[in-house]
Amino acid sequence: MHVAIVGAGIGGLAAAVRLASQGLRVTVVEAAERPGGKLREMDIAGRTIDVGPTVFTLRDVFDDVFASAGERLDEHLTLHRSETIARHVFADGAVLDLFADQERSERAIAAFSGERSAGEYGAFCDRARDVCETLSPIFMRAGRPAGPLGLVARAGPKGLPAIMRIGAETTLWRALSAQFSDPRLAQLFGRYATYNGSSPFLAPATLMLIAHVEKSGVWLVEGGMMRLAEALAALAERSGATLRYGVPVAAIDASASAVCGLTLADGETIAADVVLANCDVAALAAGQLGKAAQAAVDPPITREERSLSALTAAMEAATDGMELLRHNVFFSADYRREFDEILTRRRLPSDPTVYVCASDRDDRGRLSDEAATRGRERLFLIINAPADGGERDFGKEEVERCVTAAFSRLRACGLRVEVPDFRRIGLSTPSDFARRFPATGGALYGRASHGSTASFRRPGARTKLEGLYLCGGSVHPGAGLPMAALSGKIAAEAILADRASTSMSRRAAMPGGMWTRFRRTVGTP
Repeated sequence: MHVAIVGAGIGGLAAAVRLASQGLRVTVVEAAERPGGKLREMDIAGRTIDVGPTVFTLRDVFDDVFASAGERLDEHLTLHRSETIARHVFADGAVLDLFADQERSERAIAAFSGERSAGEYGAFCDRARDVCETLSPIFMRAGRPAGPLGLVARAGPKGLPAIMRIGAETTLWRALSAQFSDPRLAQLFGRYATYNGSSPFLAPATLMLIAHVEKSGVWLVEGGMMRLAEALAALAERSGATLRYGVPVAAIDASASAVCGLTLADGETIAADVVLANCDVAALAAGQLGKAAQAAVDPPITREERSLSALTAAMEAATDGMELLRHNVFFSADYRREFDEILTRRRLPSDPTVYVCASDRDDRGRLSDEAATRGRERLFLIINAPADGGERDFGKEEVERCVTAAFSRLRACGLRVEVPDFRRIGLSTPSDFARRFPATGGALYGRASHGSTASFRRPGARTKLEGLYLCGGSVHPGAGLPMAALSGKIAAEAILADRASTSMSRRAAMPGGMWTRFRRTVGTP
């Protein structure tokens, strides 16, 4: 069996490792010149800087990918466990660091907001752990259930009480406002909704599980996040997969209601028994990869259903005032207004919340020797933005106004960033992301998790076209590096299971001398 994988993102690479390790012939074709998908880096002032995902969690997911090929992650990637999760700076100037050690965080919160808040945080941690432990085996690490009732069926009678406690019927913001007497803590933990491109005012309370995931371990990747993509790509090749870069795909080909291969942009064809599309499902739904693939998935989601996009800025700059850690969040003065501007008024926020990844610092704020010598450090800023890149252009004036507002927010919180030249900032707008990921409008996480059933509407691994499968951040179980890797695992398992089912259905003589071959009917899981 030959499996062609479209896209060398984290999901596609994770699937390639598993399939090739099982003896299947695997070819991965990638339009870019390097692996990684949304995981990428940029050259700024002669130094590379991560300009995609910057937080590494759930390392056991990646340990499992390497173990599936008989190898160990630690032999190919150097990871350092971070004692500090992030530094949080509020509009009133208050600063709160959260730690992997819960007791240490409770002490920090007590100093920040009082013993009552520390107790509320402890109760929140218990609740977030309960949600995570409930949903991880039956949702995040399993195939997509057929709606809420399917999830309840998986949980079984013993798991039903836990399902009733997870908070799917209320919003994250409402749950946090009831949990914390200090609204700043509601704002802090509400931000976790943005990890999958959603608003805390619309997303379900189940997303509080992300707080438990981060508390369970944030890791720093030595050399930058791109080393993860390179390590997975090398593992796939050692497992027997062929990786081809700079190879755009024009269409997924089908014959007799089943996949038969790919047509590349230069006209070359690749015959394949199975195609795994590791691209945003919006591209398939819009017909970007041909009519057969378009008919195999649901119609495109609306603009309002899209997840958030982002305005990002990469730079090398001198900093003064507040000391940064590796991960830092500077909160806006009015969180509700910020999301209203993004999702209702469809514009860049006038007072944005700004995430700052200080690439040259560790979890204690220590600056690298190189950055100290240069007198400047690498910074990567992320600002939430509407996913309207396909409908309008985010012009220079609008973008510079928002970036200026971001610097103003940092300065108001005590951090001064001195950029040598505004033109040397590496900017990416929703319009840029829309060009890189066609038909998405620049949405970075697929469908937003707005409402209690949104997560069930993400497509699963299987499609309506026999032999066509999906993986990546826009399909189940969702966005983020570990979720993308899990989607690759789920897709690989579906392919192997369907292959086994087909191979068990032998040809048999039928009355009238006709021969038939029974195939498994492919549907959505």
